[in-house]
This record gives sequence, C-alpha cells and structure tokens, in this order.
Amino acid sequence: MLNMIKTVLCFLYIAVSVIILLPFALFAGFFYLIGIRKFMTNIIYRIAQGWAKSLVFVTGCTVSVKGLDNIPRNSSVCFVSNHDGYFDIVLLVAYCNRPFGFIAKKELVFVPFINLWIFLLGGLFIDRVNVRKAISTINKGVRRIKAGSGMVIFPEGHRSKGRGLLPFHPGSLKLATSAGAPIVPVVIKGSYNVFEKTKRIASSHVNLTFLNPINTADLPPEHKKHILSDRIFSVINEELLKMNTVV
Repeated sequence: MLNMIKTVLCFLYIAVSVIILLPFALFAGFFYLIGIRKFMTNIIYRIAQGWAKSLVFVTGCTVSVKGLDNIPRNSSVCFVSNHDGYFDIVLLVAYCNRPFGFIAKKELVFVPFINLWIFLLGGLFIDRVNVRKAISTINKGVRRIKAGSGMVIFPEGHRSKGRGLLPFHPGSLKLATSAGAPIVPVVIKGSYNVFEKTKRIASSHVNLTFLNPINTADLPPEHKKHILSDRIFSVINEELLKMNTVV
C-alpha cells in the first residue's frame, strides 16, 4: 500500500513538474534554434540536474556515488554504461555534474516533453533499422564530442532489467572510438528495482560508479574494433560482481 501511494505521488510530481518546466524548455529551445547553445547548455543541465535530484528524493531512494574525480570537467568524454533500468538516465543527470547528451531510440522523438529535453540536453535520436540514418546520427555525435561535449552510450542496446551485464552490440563503441575521446566506464546497479521490478516505486538503494578513464586516441585500429569492447565489458562486469559480493 505504501509503495502504491509513493508511486502515485511520484507520477503526480512528474506531471506537475512537466507543466511547470515546459515554458522554460520552449524558451531554451528557441535560443538553441537561433544558435545560442553554449551559454544555454550549462543552464539547461543544471535545471535538469535539479529536477533529477528532486525525483530521486521523491522516490525515497538512496544513492552511493563513487569515482566523480574520474570525470573530465571541461573536455570531451564518452561515458559507456551498463543499462539496468529506466532510472539510469535520471541517476546520470542527477550526479554526473557536467552536461552530456545520449543516443536515444528514435521512438522517443514522438514522446512529448521528453523529446524536447533530450534535444536540449544534446541527445540524438537514432534509427537502428536505417543504416544510413544511423551512421549520420553517429557522425553528429562524434562531431559534438570532438567539440568538447560529453555523450553517454549504452552498448547493451537495451535494459538488462536486473539480469546482469548483457553482451555489447557489435559496433556500439563506434561513437567513442571515432571521436578519439577518453572513455569513462560507468556501472549502475539497482536502478531496475526502483520501479520496473514490481511496477511500483520502491525506495531502493542504488550504486553509481564512474571508473578510471580509458584513453582511446592512441589505440591501434585493431584494438578499437575488438579489444577495447572486451576491456570495457570486463571492467564493468568486474565492478558489478564486486557490488554483488558486498550485497
């Protein structure tokens, strides 16, 4: 019963905040369209961060965050994260402490409000069925990273839903390797329990860890294709296993 009440309150909070923030999102979108992006990026991110932290508070979740010193603050970076559940993006926005975009599936472009904030945060919508469009989206992401932005990749391709780390999709790191930016592996554990596990908001404990950066600029081409993916999979999986041991 308590979780049901909490679920209703959370969705009510989301609905109200959407209405309150929509005018600002439209205002910020206008400035984006006329080219005033750099100034607006930090403002937009701080607002999104405040919203994300407030949502974490409303859910009653506790979050352990480690490795923030591993995040480059003012330079290009690509975050490569496991994808435990829907709450992953909320956690990253809340605690990353720097603006970033992410690659979202094309279906989200039709979701009101969410599509606007993905755009404002620097996200890109990818059509995985259309190879030409997918490559074009990846190239846009590469240009943004090279210009000093941050991007998040979920190489599993979809949520693992508490099943542990799933195999990486072939070519999923192309965005990172093509940009030549440092990769920061990210490990998220417990976000699936927040809502999806029971379809009710549960005040769960969630772990968010940013691991040591991996320099990709000097890697040989053959390492970028195969060895790098295996290396990142290994360090993320190892950290997840450590968390399971502690639990």
